[in-house]
Amino acid sequence: MADSAFFCPLPHEGILAVRGPDASKFLQGQLTCNLNYLVSSSSLGARCTPKGRMQSSFRILPHGDGYLLAMAQELLDAQCADLKKYAVFSKVQVLDESDQWSRFGLSQADAVLHQLGLELADDGVEPLTQADELLALRLRDGRAELWVPAAQAQTIQARLAEQLPQAPLNDWLLAQVRAGIGQVFGATRELFIPQMINLQAVGGVSFKKGCYAGQEIVARMQYLGKLKRRLYRLSLPVEQVPDIGTELFSPVHATSVGNVVLAALADGHVELLAVVQEDALLDGRLHLGTAEGPSLTLCDLPYQLDADREIQQ
Repeated sequence: MADSAFFCPLPHEGILAVRGPDASKFLQGQLTCNLNYLVSSSSLGARCTPKGRMQSSFRILPHGDGYLLAMAQELLDAQCADLKKYAVFSKVQVLDESDQWSRFGLSQADAVLHQLGLELADDGVEPLTQADELLALRLRDGRAELWVPAAQAQTIQARLAEQLPQAPLNDWLLAQVRAGIGQVFGATRELFIPQMINLQAVGGVSFKKGCYAGQEIVARMQYLGKLKRRLYRLSLPVEQVPDIGTELFSPVHATSVGNVVLAALADGHVELLAVVQEDALLDGRLHLGTAEGPSLTLCDLPYQLDADREIQQ
């Protein structure tokens, strides 16, 4: 169903809100993405340690007097608490607003959005629109998200169900895998720098904004470094979805050569994103879990890495 019309609730992520007069200035010093670009659009982004390792990744959008960040549910409490330590020096509030929103993933559902008064452009810049407190945003691969205030959630879900089949979360995650969009979860917290999950290739890192935590490491890797591990899409000939963070092995290495970032069940097999050591990938013999585990096959990503283009963001 991942390539057909459907809707899907997205309970695996929570909503962190940063609100107040200093919200933009405060977050500009915390995040990899450039908030100056977020007028009527959303963006992927990350928050890093001083060593450039991602504590969280998210989708961020402007709302009211601040911003909303959707991230893996298990990361939210720690990120909220950590941001509050810095927020005391700014006129901002950091809040967990997960219970105030319900989010739905939509595939091929523009007609339904139209009936809700939401018109989304399809120009590849992840546009955002609002009507009657409903928020809709376009993803780069053509899918959409619908953000609904909790008080309207039951009514809106019923309207979606009248016109679209409801899919399991797996189908939404499979589409995310095929779009090549990596994400940080609890098991991979502080494991990757942004370029390892190709975040710079999908608009989640700005190299023209000011300083933020980890910026020096991230910029140095882009301009001067040679990345030894990065995100690849792989296929696994089994029907059991591996846990996020599961290690990958190659017979030419004595230790792990990568980790699963995201995985979902497809028709009779599993598709996944994994950060993999480049020389092990080129060797072509990758195995899941152990050196004797199931073999992995390389699949295409829907975008090309282009350092010259990426540094213009």
